[in-house]
Amino acid sequence: MLFQPFALRSVSLRNRLVMAPMTRNRATANNTPNALMADYYAQRASVGLQITEGTSPSPNGLGYTRIPGLFAPEHVVGWRQVTDAVHARGGRIFVQLMHTGRASHVDNLPTGARVVGPVATPLSGDIYTDTHGLQKASTPHPLTEPEIAATVAEYANAARLAIEAGFDGVELHAANGYLIEQFLNANLNTRTDGYGGSIAGRNRFALEVAGATAAAIGADRVGIRVSPYGAFNEMGAFAEVDPQYLALASELGDLGLAYLHLVNHSSMGAPAVPVEFTRQLRQAFGGPFIASGGLDRARAEEVLARGDADLVAFGRSSLANPDLVTRLERNLPLNQPDFATFYTPGEKGYTDYPAYAA
Repeated sequence: MLFQPFALRSVSLRNRLVMAPMTRNRATANNTPNALMADYYAQRASVGLQITEGTSPSPNGLGYTRIPGLFAPEHVVGWRQVTDAVHARGGRIFVQLMHTGRASHVDNLPTGARVVGPVATPLSGDIYTDTHGLQKASTPHPLTEPEIAATVAEYANAARLAIEAGFDGVELHAANGYLIEQFLNANLNTRTDGYGGSIAGRNRFALEVAGATAAAIGADRVGIRVSPYGAFNEMGAFAEVDPQYLALASELGDLGLAYLHLVNHSSMGAPAVPVEFTRQLRQAFGGPFIASGGLDRARAEEVLARGDADLVAFGRSSLANPDLVTRLERNLPLNQPDFATFYTPGEKGYTDYPAYAA
């Protein structure tokens, strides 16, 4: 099933492989995509669906160095290079909208922007900056309700710009401890207004962002990524995690979103997502479902054959193998990723991974 076509709502995919979103830090000039990035994505266009690296919908969300944005005219022009290159090779590509929230340092933000979050609790770890290396994460400004509404509008604007830039759709990053999950997670979100204090309150921001982006470009062009058992950026499970995410999935399904993308980082040491909960989440959403989690061809085929997902995401193997589809189809050995170059500028460890040579 892995190499069969799939209709993702209104987007036709030539196989069921997804290139997972992966931060690569190559947007070196004012967070603007460039020709090097276009080469990288074009090389990997044979997967059914590419999801880009996290891309900020707001100046406030550029918390990591050299990550791309999608809120200014130059960003649209830069991303158009990427989408044109991917479409020229028959690929399909969604942009992942990622607002870093409190996972940020002010040195990485443009003039006038500020670090924000649901509450004023800073991330306890360090954030890399090109100015002074590792620095303690900045204390976030807790968003007021009018500021939340403005942030929701930024997501909707970025979605419209994504279509203008030629993307086939957008993925909302509601995982891995970034802004949307910062609202979702009860370990962090201690608000007592309408955006906290209950399952409905914690889910509210995610649902407002999803609703606004769906209204802007069509629900069939909007996917969402969640990590209910993820521990990255000091998240982690909480007492009501299962009922909260099942309620969230049900309401997202009612919107008719393109897909629900579940993060399972147990292969990298995070807690495993229970199989039964995964199936309940898929049922609650009721639409296309993407599985992930250190999969190889055999396990991906098993997931699809069991009906536990419609699509399967490959991360590091996509990063290191521009011809991943061919290698998996022919059971060829894979390049191994160079961890030292994941986040460094330049071609090395980015566009120089070779295709298979017989």
